[in-house]
Amino acid sequence: QVQLVESGGAAVQAGGSLRLSCAAFGASKSPGSRFCMGWFRQAPGKEREGVAHIDSHYNARYADSVKGRFTISKDNAGNTLYLQMDSLKPEDTAIYYCAADPGACPSGAWWHASDFHYWGQGTQVTVSS
Repeated sequence: QVQLVESGGAAVQAGGSLRLSCAAFGASKSPGSRFCMGWFRQAPGKEREGVAHIDSHYNARYADSVKGRFTISKDNAGNTLYLQMDSLKPEDTAIYYCAADPGACPSGAWWHASDFHYWGQGTQVTVSS
């Protein structure tokens, strides 16, 4: 069992930056170091969409909508996942969720919520114009 707790969500103006954090706890030692870890977001009235994910070897993949603006990373122990968000836009407004899965990270350009087994409760990010 893995528990994920997000923090760092806030209200910012367009062009600003935020860093989200996700602390991973579980019966397995340092789950974040061995699992595929990712960030998703869900805007009102829309489906949950993948933002970025990172595997145990620190290979990262990003959705086209955030490439060049967002950076996913994790600490060496693998217990904390981060999402650095720069040049924020109003369309980035959503609830951001941390996710983890013991399997390999999805290999395609698109990935789905069903690819991940464990979820955090989410943190709200609001970007005003």
